[in-house]
Amino acid sequence: MNLQIKDQLFVVGGATSGFGQSIAKALMAEGAKVIAIARTAANLESFRRQFPDQLEVISGDITEEGTINAIITQIGDRKISGAVINSGGPPAMSAMDANLSDWDNAYRIVFRWKIALTRLLVEKMIDQKYGRLVYVESVSVKQPVENLVLSNSMRLAVVGYVKTLSQEIGQHGITLNILGPGYHTTQRMENILQKNSELKGIPLEEVRASFSENLAVDFMGDPDDFAALAIWLLSPSSRFITGQTISVDGGLVLGTMG
Repeated sequence: MNLQIKDQLFVVGGATSGFGQSIAKALMAEGAKVIAIARTAANLESFRRQFPDQLEVISGDITEEGTINAIITQIGDRKISGAVINSGGPPAMSAMDANLSDWDNAYRIVFRWKIALTRLLVEKMIDQKYGRLVYVESVSVKQPVENLVLSNSMRLAVVGYVKTLSQEIGQHGITLNILGPGYHTTQRMENILQKNSELKGIPLEEVRASFSENLAVDFMGDPDDFAALAIWLLSPSSRFITGQTISVDGGLVLGTMG
């Protein structure tokens, strides 16, 4: 399938690992150009050397104002076709363990920066009469994940914001959608498994097996499979899909609206 994104420009957050890296690679495999954002300069430079003609890099924390401004500066007067709004989540903890400072920090790293970046990108997209925004959140917005109270709560705020904004700007040819990954083989998932192992006092492999057993497909997902849906949502083909939260979860969510 020709996604019609050759030579189009995209921004991808968290681009040197996990979902971000898989999406960036999938976009470039379709001939797109990518501005990749990540914290570690060495990892970004290594990534850039693999795709010297298609990849631009920005080293920084995407949740910080300086990095957000650098993204907009890097785009400049060019048309920006889409962006993957993606970064790490807050630490795993239970509801009773989380104090107010944890909640304040979770608001900053999960929600606040996404509003700041989205507003700046949408201003450009309105002028263009076109744009695709994909937010990588979590299946926890459909079904809470144990010991992830901060993520479970703050990512629901993103859902409310994206749904509302999608209704306000749809007439400009801009779509916004959320992908809710379930259990995939990423470093973030490994951290969650380790935390559960510590909290429950059981071996890591036993925890890993118990997570897989909760999936209809009986195995954890591959970030490359996740990327296949993401790049379709970033393409012109998805023009009639907006304001949606789509689970990519191997059958984890049991509700009929999952």
